[in-house]
Amino acid sequence: MPATKPAAPKSKSKPKPKPKGTTAAPGADCVSAPPTPEDYDPDEFALYRIEELGGSTGKVNLVLQHGAWGCGGVDTDGGPFVVSGEESRWALDQAAYVTVTNPIVTSTENQRIGVQELIDWVAAHPDSGLVFRYQTGDDGAIHRLEQVFTP
Repeated sequence: MPATKPAAPKSKSKPKPKPKGTTAAPGADCVSAPPTPEDYDPDEFALYRIEELGGSTGKVNLVLQHGAWGCGGVDTDGGPFVVSGEESRWALDQAAYVTVTNPIVTSTENQRIGVQELIDWVAAHPDSGLVFRYQTGDDGAIHRLEQVFTP
């Protein structure tokens, strides 16, 4: 399920870790209004595009947006990942550990792929808004990227 973009004002604040569900109904683990930077899940983002950086360096940036999980309806498998604010650009390490699910591979369980396979898929499907969990290395680049399966 791709991320949804609410009609919300742009924010220039950096995301800050905060427990999920702060704007949701009591007992829910989701946001019921467009998320603010304080609501963002600090470990997840929606991926929209890849920017290749000049020349033969092989370096790329991921174009992404942070967000939070929205509340799903009664008859749904879960809520959408709702993004807000400005796009960010983060470097992706060329040796990153990348795992993906549907629609990149035919599986509901994460399968490992190469960085170039991810780049090729995202280039062919820009603005898909697939949700990923990530970890950065000491250099600030993303070293681990795991797609979140959303039915």
